[in-house]
Amino acid sequence: MTQTATVVPTPAAGPNPAAGQPGSALGVGLCLLSAVAFGLAAVFAKQCFAAGFSVSSMLAGRFGIAALVFWLIVAIRRPAMPGPRLLLTCLALGGVGYAVQAACYFSALTRIDASLVGQILYVYPAVVVVLGLALRRESASRRKFAALGCSLSGLALLLGYAGSNGPVAPAGVLLAFCSALTYALYITVANGLPEDFDVYLLAALVCSSAAISVGFFGLTTGSLQAPALPSGWLWLALLALISSVISIGCFLGGLRLVGASTAAILSCLEPVVTAASAIVVFSERVNAGQVVGAAVVLAAVVILRPTAVARPAAAEAS
Repeated sequence: MTQTATVVPTPAAGPNPAAGQPGSALGVGLCLLSAVAFGLAAVFAKQCFAAGFSVSSMLAGRFGIAALVFWLIVAIRRPAMPGPRLLLTCLALGGVGYAVQAACYFSALTRIDASLVGQILYVYPAVVVVLGLALRRESASRRKFAALGCSLSGLALLLGYAGSNGPVAPAGVLLAFCSALTYALYITVANGLPEDFDVYLLAALVCSSAAISVGFFGLTTGSLQAPALPSGWLWLALLALISSVISIGCFLGGLRLVGASTAAILSCLEPVVTAASAIVVFSERVNAGQVVGAAVVLAAVVILRPTAVARPAAAEAS
């Protein structure tokens, strides 16, 4: 999600049964593809900043382009519009939750390495699992907690060795943690929306309200600006289409099949992709401890491999 995904609503009460159905193999694949697309967002964003975009202008453009694509899909599908209360909830998810999470994430990118931002963001699966269990929207299982334990242990290693590459700006770390907490709350709230709510309409509403929110902020603060280099528009298009439309679309389908907790843990592939792409593109340094941490994070994906996730829920829970 980056860190910035719209989620599929599931029933508010009871554990999510989808995680034990045969379609979960496809759900795992979609979640992993989404993680790869989100993981590239940091590279696209840093290239946008290098071309002259501010954070608010880049986000307004990103959300605006993504909203346009989702509204085109909605026009083809013609789903029923939500009632006033549900509509306001969706607009708040985008205008407050999604906008704040993305603003914190991409602002952190201007202060610390992309690989570190991506690593810090992934404390959010732990919060999602805890909230899901507390609200009884997810079922407990040894496999799920083992995968979560791997992801958290790996992230602890990644963060523990990050400072060995040089001083780290505290403001950047704080922004990244705020992004993680906001994302966890965002997913938890959105995951309680009605099951029959059209996911593409939800994405269109969230992206639209997020674009308006960050655009208004940019106007009032005078931070909206066009890029100095024409290449900025290309990087913005890639950010919007790959790390927004494709990533959100895949996460939408994957979450419906595997549930919020499993999807969140599988998405831990994202910081690994972010770190690898940052090394290749920006020559960011990653030490041996961080490599071990990334491997432990990937162990969570192995634990939740399709053959395991596709087992009946009754056999998984224990």
